[in-house]
Amino acid sequence: MPADIPLDHQLCFSLYSASMAIGRAYKPLLDALEITYPQYLVLSTLWERGPQSVGGIADRLALESSTVTPLVKRLEQAGFVARRRNPEDERQVVVSLTAKGTALREKARCLGETLFAAAGMTPERLIALNSEVHAFRDAVTNYTGKTGATVAETAD
Repeated sequence: MPADIPLDHQLCFSLYSASMAIGRAYKPLLDALEITYPQYLVLSTLWERGPQSVGGIADRLALESSTVTPLVKRLEQAGFVARRRNPEDERQVVVSLTAKGTALREKARCLGETLFAAAGMTPERLIALNSEVHAFRDAVTNYTGKTGATVAETAD
């Protein structure tokens, strides 16, 4: 029975606590860049894929558009991104990097370097671990998407 498994043996807790540890390692670096981790994720999608709609960013980050919009607005106020209406569809807001947002990419490389150093693992091991986590995430997403399963339903 899952309730009898100690926290340290529960994968969900291990992933959660690893995420928290990464957040603590990143915080001083993000503070120096004057962005939050969620803002970093928005910028990362733009660095990776170029200009995108708010909905496209939300899809990439598995977030709701209503969550992404305030992040984009704060990034715009800080001068990292620009927002404009899509001339082909006025309902759509397209977000693009400014020169300042593009320049921040180089400064943000310290995040990955810090994670590699803190983990004390070879790059190959971290890449393999990342692949395993992706596969796990995709399997859980696929399962919950197909079944719509909830805790109450799976406990029966």
